[in-house]
Amino acid sequence: MCEPLTLCHILGFKFKFYQEPNEETPKSLYHIAAALLHHNLIELEDLYVHLMPLDAAIVEEHKRDISEAKQIARKLVMVVLPSEKNEDKEKDKEKEEEKNEKPPDNQKLGLLEALLRIGDWHHAQSIMDQMPSFYATSHKAIPLYRRAGLPKGARGCVLHPLRNKRAPRPAETFEDLRRDTFSMLGYLGPHLSHDPILFAKIIRLGKGFMKELFVCSLQDTLLSCFLSIADQVLLPSISLMECNACMSEELWGLFKLFPYQHRYRLYGQWKNETYSSHPLLVKVKAQTVERAKYIMKRLTKENVKQSGRQIGKLSHSNPTILFDYMLSQIQWYDNLIVPVVDSLKYLTSLNYDVLAYCIIEALANPEKEKMKHDDTTISSWLQSLASLCGAVFRKYPIELAGLLQYVTNQLKAGKSFDLLILKEVVQKMAGIEITDEMTSEQLEAMTGGEQLKAEGGYFGQIRNTKKSSQRLKDVLLDHELALPLCLLMAQQRNGVVFLEGGEKHLKLVGHLYDQCHDTLVQFGGFLASNLSTEDYIKRVPSIDILCNQFHTPHDAAFFLSRPMYAHQILSKYDELKKAEKGNKQQQKVHKYVAACEQVMTPVHEAVVSLHPARVWDDLRPQFYATFWSLTMYDLAVPHSAYEREVNKLKVQIKAIEENPEIPLNKKKKEKERCTALQEKLQEEEKKQLEHVQRVLHRLKLEKDNWLLAKSTKNETITKFLQLCLFPRCIFSSIDAVYCARFVELVHQQKTPNFCTLLCYDRVFSAIIYTVASCTENESHRYGRFLCCMLETVTRWHSDRATYEKECVNYPGFLTIFRATGFDGGNKADQLDYENFRHVVHKWHYMLTKASVHCLETGDYTHIRNILIVLTKILPCYPKVLNLGQALECRVHKICLEEKDKRPDLYALAMGYSGRLKSQKVHMVPENEFHHKEQPARSATPASQQNGPGSTGKPATSTSKTDEGTSEDGDKSQGTTKPVNKANSAAAKVTTSNGNGALNRTQHDGKEKKEKKEKTPGSTPETKAENRREKQRDERAGKEERAAREGKEKTPKAEREKAKAEEKSSKDDKAKAGNGEPAEPSREREAIKESKSKEKGDRSAVAGSLKSPVPRSESAESERDHKRRKLDSHSSPSHSSSVKVSMA
Repeated sequence: MCEPLTLCHILGFKFKFYQEPNEETPKSLYHIAAALLHHNLIELEDLYVHLMPLDAAIVEEHKRDISEAKQIARKLVMVVLPSEKNEDKEKDKEKEEEKNEKPPDNQKLGLLEALLRIGDWHHAQSIMDQMPSFYATSHKAIPLYRRAGLPKGARGCVLHPLRNKRAPRPAETFEDLRRDTFSMLGYLGPHLSHDPILFAKIIRLGKGFMKELFVCSLQDTLLSCFLSIADQVLLPSISLMECNACMSEELWGLFKLFPYQHRYRLYGQWKNETYSSHPLLVKVKAQTVERAKYIMKRLTKENVKQSGRQIGKLSHSNPTILFDYMLSQIQWYDNLIVPVVDSLKYLTSLNYDVLAYCIIEALANPEKEKMKHDDTTISSWLQSLASLCGAVFRKYPIELAGLLQYVTNQLKAGKSFDLLILKEVVQKMAGIEITDEMTSEQLEAMTGGEQLKAEGGYFGQIRNTKKSSQRLKDVLLDHELALPLCLLMAQQRNGVVFLEGGEKHLKLVGHLYDQCHDTLVQFGGFLASNLSTEDYIKRVPSIDILCNQFHTPHDAAFFLSRPMYAHQILSKYDELKKAEKGNKQQQKVHKYVAACEQVMTPVHEAVVSLHPARVWDDLRPQFYATFWSLTMYDLAVPHSAYEREVNKLKVQIKAIEENPEIPLNKKKKEKERCTALQEKLQEEEKKQLEHVQRVLHRLKLEKDNWLLAKSTKNETITKFLQLCLFPRCIFSSIDAVYCARFVELVHQQKTPNFCTLLCYDRVFSAIIYTVASCTENESHRYGRFLCCMLETVTRWHSDRATYEKECVNYPGFLTIFRATGFDGGNKADQLDYENFRHVVHKWHYMLTKASVHCLETGDYTHIRNILIVLTKILPCYPKVLNLGQALECRVHKICLEEKDKRPDLYALAMGYSGRLKSQKVHMVPENEFHHKEQPARSATPASQQNGPGSTGKPATSTSKTDEGTSEDGDKSQGTTKPVNKANSAAAKVTTSNGNGALNRTQHDGKEKKEKKEKTPGSTPETKAENRREKQRDERAGKEERAAREGKEKTPKAEREKAKAEEKSSKDDKAKAGNGEPAEPSREREAIKESKSKEKGDRSAVAGSLKSPVPRSESAESERDHKRRKLDSHSSPSHSSSVKVSMA
């Protein structure tokens, strides 16, 4: 036989002959060339140069095809003018004419076909490698694997291997599959769409492999091969299939065996890269977008079913393109959310999974800003996507792991915007709402059991959340995301302020903090109500690990641990009941107390590490842990809420019976449902009642060991407020109510060393700093807390019998308390009813002063927060007419100033102003709110005014400054000084070391100057001499001062303001009722003389009551300076003060 090169030349000459236009190369020539190549008689490289067209021409043709496809795609998605349409038509005609002239055969493809027919894969592969990707298989003649359409009732058949021994052997193992078959599929690419049967076979092989994944030795290599085939072949092929839902479900059968990370990577490649790799895919993408636009333009609530079917049909082949467009529309038009969600019911499982990926990709889009341009609110597109997430994931069985992991990763990166998504998902899927705008009825319902919460605790009755809640719970447990999400949210609260909040607007920082906190409360509530006891205890570490190791804030750590303690106590209680069977109530209570001791003792030991050792000198760890571990469910049963919901169900049953339109079987079902619910609620109420009785008995046994009070009672109250009351009262609305009720409970239990009066005084007397440091939602909660505290005080204030029953003879209302071991020999007095009313008036005045101060600062946060707080406490404050008028005046001024500047403040102020006016009818003059004696009776001895058993002494002069008052506080501790002047009402609370709550006295202008010049640490002799000089000055100028006294009683800030706005100031004074008559100088002298006589006795008493902790003069001076700053507004209607001294 001749040499190979000669054979090549002869074959080349033959091929050259058929390269003219309209010539057709005979198949026999291709077959001969293929056979010679297969038997290695000629070399492919030698023959290849004789074949036409050239490789460069093939590449050019491929590029031209892609550009034409892109041009078609561009025309489909853009508006084309009529003139342009005519030009395009002419170009199309020219192209058709060119096509009529048949080009010469593609001889390279002809040879390739012949090689494949005889089974020479090696040479066929070499030819395909010279061409662009998928170029060869895109031509109909190439029989790599092709079956047109799917024959009806197609069945598998045995395929016999080619008789050619050099052809690839049939694959018998997964390794054989990897060696030959996968490379063939790679060349086939998207054109596998022509053969659905082969498509299904490949997928089923993949399923078989995934089942044996951990048995196979080459598992990683094979897994990557299957992923590559899915990326390069299966997904592009399904894009070219004509709406084949069966293939979509078949593909999901394989994909669901992959972790979501692998699936999402495949979807990302499919969406962002695959469609640009082939001309057919470019066209398909454009057609899908055009069709999606057509459907979305016509989608409404009325045609959801028809549009849904069209969306389903389109999504079977190209879900990524369709969902990308739909999500872009939803981000612009949030009213599309409801119809879009309803229209997605015709999707396949694969499409739902792709939708989850598309949502996450849209959320993570780096080109989109998550803040609006004003930098104060979250962008509307993010809010729309969050709403869509909640609705879609609740309604359809979509895997949540990817979305939850995305939120977790964002929190790890210190970004809290996306918590909005978690909030919406939990709200929709679990039915747990978070809102601070709860009505009192809803809040009451939230203190009951789970059934009462579901029925009466939320605005919307979200039913049928059992399945979706279970799905959410399973995902969190399977992917171990429950605790990490909780811890990250708890840490991120402070991160919002200190890490994220550097350059952000204060309003946005507050909003993000609230969102983070609310989502934590909502998510923690979901875990507590849905996780089993074992799951919860297994996942939540002990309190000391939470705080010290994970750096979780204490309030959040106890919030997460609280359900665990409740579960453990109930479990232990059930164990003890089973161990010793006794039905007596007393035995049950003792077992419950024993269960509590066993569970809580390790907690008491753990909390010691949370605070410095000196804290435990006053508060016992037992008291601290008890406060943080209980809830409103443990303290009281909301009987009225249970009764209200039961009555609603009875009305519902009656309405069902009377409705003739409801079918009988449906009537029966509804009645059974309502009756069962009614029984559940009644059973739940009974169960809670028994639980509350057990808890109260436990607290009664514990209370004697709660407070040690090694230092002063003031220090004890300070620690209680700082570590317990204030952190928890702003945690949630229910916690706000709990804090107020806990204080009342500690008082009712007659807890030793707990001064109820001082606690209330500290809460009401210094709200400025607390209000100023709150976020918007915290202000709602703080206002609710103050309202509950005021409710208790108002109940005692309004009825003498109630006060004597609930306060008299209670240790919390003793007016002398001494540090342990320091007995001054004075008898402890109870605060009588009239003096308590004076104290309450003083609290109302202090609230007014703080409110006016916040309103006058001009600061956005101060004004917004105080308006929110005032709105919340409106049922209980203001009750005094002149205080209400003062508030009304300031709020009216805010309305005028903020109308055009800050609309949100204007809306708040207008809302409060309107409600305040409606409350005016319930306000009373000051003399009705507390007893004010007439000037004629002002000389009555103090002992007669104060009732039997009183040790009262005359009140101090109105001219005392803060320093003088503080000095007298030391001198007169242990006494209750009754009202001795016509317009006196304020109460002053101090302690044995002089650290009292905010003190209030009237200030005279000249005397204020004199007192400021005095040294704070002056000796008693100097002070007495100064006082005598002052009395002489007063006698000399008494008439002038009496005439001027009314003017000087106005607050200092108002006096300064009067210089700039004289007219406005006069109006304010008139409205606030500031003009009080001057006191006769005769009475003033009598009081001062009696006071100077008893000066020596009081000094001796003060010496015996001195605190064991010495105070430096500089510290006292600094405290007095701060007090002078706070007391810039004096009471407009008080010229003396009742002093309630507590050591």
